[in-house]
Amino acid sequence: MSTTPSTSSTLSSAGSPLGPQAGAPHDPLADPPTIEGVPLTSYRLPHWFLWAALGAAFILVGGIGLLASWSPAAVLAATAVVWVVGATAVSWFKEGERWGRNTLATSLVYLTFALVMVPLVSLIWMVLSGGAARFGPEFLLTNMRGADDSNGGFYHGIVGTLQITGIASAISIPLGLFTAIFLVEYNGGWVARAVTFLVDVMTGIPSIVAGLFAYSVFLTLAGPRYQAGIIGAVALSVLMTPVVIRGVEEMLKLVPNDLREASYALGVPKWLTIVKVVLRTAVAGITTSVMIAIARVIGETAPLLITVGLTMRTNTNPLEGSMSTLPVLVYDQYSRGEAATMERAWAGALTLILLVMLLNLAARLISKRFSPKGKR
Repeated sequence: MSTTPSTSSTLSSAGSPLGPQAGAPHDPLADPPTIEGVPLTSYRLPHWFLWAALGAAFILVGGIGLLASWSPAAVLAATAVVWVVGATAVSWFKEGERWGRNTLATSLVYLTFALVMVPLVSLIWMVLSGGAARFGPEFLLTNMRGADDSNGGFYHGIVGTLQITGIASAISIPLGLFTAIFLVEYNGGWVARAVTFLVDVMTGIPSIVAGLFAYSVFLTLAGPRYQAGIIGAVALSVLMTPVVIRGVEEMLKLVPNDLREASYALGVPKWLTIVKVVLRTAVAGITTSVMIAIARVIGETAPLLITVGLTMRTNTNPLEGSMSTLPVLVYDQYSRGEAATMERAWAGALTLILLVMLLNLAARLISKRFSPKGKR
């Protein structure tokens, strides 16, 4: 009888699937890859290392700041410095130079994101804390005519803001869209360069200049002391149009030329290619550009003070009489300096923020509805 070990016993002693652990799932970390016998993953820090380092830095600096009576801002600043330096040093000595540089870059990215979020979160907190007490159905559905400290709302400002911004959008969006199509799709030569230069100049124009321009135009047409919502809409369209042009132009440039050439190869005319292919592909970016332009003008105050004025009653006729808008009402109430007017001002600011959020949400839904399938 042979005494040579069988194949099955040899594989079993080596820990093969035929051995005692047959059927067990394979764990790649149990047998890490190696180079010349040195494991490649044995010196990697865990994925939660940065957060643990942040907690340790906060405890250390917080204790020192508590003993030294530091301000909260000083504690946070020192914590950020200790976190970045400490985490980078540990990673550098434990994982090597390459991963140390990666830890430094990662921690700086997180720190930059936190610095950007601080003013945004503080702004939202201030608006909510200042305007939540007055914000409600009564505030949204009543105006300031005959109001005292305990009542009165900004319904007339909401109506005026929506009407004036809507008219300005109706003027600016077609002008901006067609101008951008001309600049990108028809390559107008020196005309396109001149238009681009003028658009760049108009992008930086002060808002008060746009208000004075619109007021002077209607001054010659309707006489002095004429204030109406249409004048404010024209002033806002002067500010809004160049933003729409530049935004839509950049979105149209991102559409691959292969799509245009494929459409032309099928015999589709140029205008139909622009409508069905180019605009359909760039609809999400175009919608974003339009919303940025609306957000640019919906909070303007100076041009509307000149062209529209201020009233405490609801005026739904943009062709005659003064109208109120949310930014102007917020400025008026805040400048009075009383407790009740300050609450109305913060509530008006909260209403304006919520209005912009709702418009952005509606724009996202529209762009998602008309975007090509498979795009987000």
